[in-house]
Amino acid sequence: MMGRATVALIGTLVFCGDAVLANLAESSLRPRLRVAPEAAVNEVVTRAAINVTPQIGRISPLRPQLRPVSKQILMAAARPVDLPSLGPDVSLRPLLRPETLEQEVLFRKRRLRKGSVCGVIEIQGKKVGDVPGRIRGCGVEDAVQVTSVSGVRLSQASVMGCDTAKALNRWVDRTVKPTFRRRGPVVELKVAAHYTCRTRNNRKGAKISEHGKGRAIDISAFKMNDGEWITVLNGWRGKSTQALLKKVWRGACGPFGTVLGPNADRYHQDHFHMDTARYRRGPYCK
Repeated sequence: MMGRATVALIGTLVFCGDAVLANLAESSLRPRLRVAPEAAVNEVVTRAAINVTPQIGRISPLRPQLRPVSKQILMAAARPVDLPSLGPDVSLRPLLRPETLEQEVLFRKRRLRKGSVCGVIEIQGKKVGDVPGRIRGCGVEDAVQVTSVSGVRLSQASVMGCDTAKALNRWVDRTVKPTFRRRGPVVELKVAAHYTCRTRNNRKGAKISEHGKGRAIDISAFKMNDGEWITVLNGWRGKSTQALLKKVWRGACGPFGTVLGPNADRYHQDHFHMDTARYRRGPYCK
């Protein structure tokens, strides 16, 4: 049988062994045994609740906040009724367009569209239909009676085909209006001739004129906004008008197939003849 000294020694060794094993468990590279799944989940949830709870009040919403109303809109809403407008020195942002102005613009567009022909809102007039000729070779199919083009009125309602009406509108918009912008603006074209069933230059036995086919129009003068008339007869060689008239004459060569002016012959000293006849070699302009 073991003596008391032996038992005491064994107890000391066991105590020391437990302490050594405890230290080894804390410092060992080998992971400890995993705890029960329920305990691990509870521990994670507890830690998350501890870490998140203090920050719940500081979490920002994912949806952006509404942008505050700008100072310009507030100023526009608060301006006096008798103040017509706010200039750039007050606000860099333009004022909101009033509904009355929008309605006026829409009404004007509807009215122009209702009075337009050839599918172009800038060409104002009415449909005429087929125009029969009194002599062979004359007449116009699907003719229109044009009263204004590109905002510039004609001195008389002029009958022509849509191709000619479109060419006239294009010429006025791209050449006539820009040319007379500083001196004008131009508000009216003096029509010397449009559709008429006749021969060329009214000569007996000659071919049918393009006027007799609804393809031609003659312009003899341009009226400015202040009432001034610039005529082809007097202005073609005038010091202040010659360059302007030559520019609009030259600009017609392209939209129209034939353009004749004072340099062409004695029949065209006082007007521009323009028609939409086409030639293989291109426009004929003189």
